[in-house]
Amino acid sequence: MTTEFKEIALAFDFVSFGQPNEHQAFLDTKTGKIYWESEFVDNDEELPDDFDDAKYIEIPHKNDLGLGKPLALDFTYEHLPNEAERVEAIFRTKGAYSKFKAILERNGKTDKWYEYESSAQEKALRKWCEENEIEIFG
Repeated sequence: MTTEFKEIALAFDFVSFGQPNEHQAFLDTKTGKIYWESEFVDNDEELPDDFDDAKYIEIPHKNDLGLGKPLALDFTYEHLPNEAERVEAIFRTKGAYSKFKAILERNGKTDKWYEYESSAQEKALRKWCEENEIEIFG
C-alpha cells in the first residue's frame, strides 16, 4: 500500500491544529484511507469495526515530532539570536506562540519563520513515515 504524502500532510495539519488529542487522524495501513476524529466537530463517518486492529497508525501531533517549542527556539537561535532570552522566557508562559509571532513581526521574520516551519514539518513527517514503514509518493 502506498499513500500520497499530501494526504498524510493534511491529516497532520488537522491533528496539529489544536492541542494534543483534540483532533486525531488514523491511517489504515492496508488501504491508505485516513479516518478523522475531533472533540469539537461531529464526524458523519464512523471509525471501522476493526479499529482496534494494529493496522491503524495514529497520525502524530507536531509536538510528538518536536515541532512545537523546540522548533521555535531553534529558529530564534539561528535567525534572531538577540531575542533568544526573551523567546525562552515567553515559552515558559501561557500564550507563548502568539507572543512569539509578535516578536517575529516586530523583526520582519514572519515569512522566514513560516518557510522554516514548513520545511521542518515536511522533513519530520517524511521521516516519521519512513520509520513507520509507510510508503508515500508525492
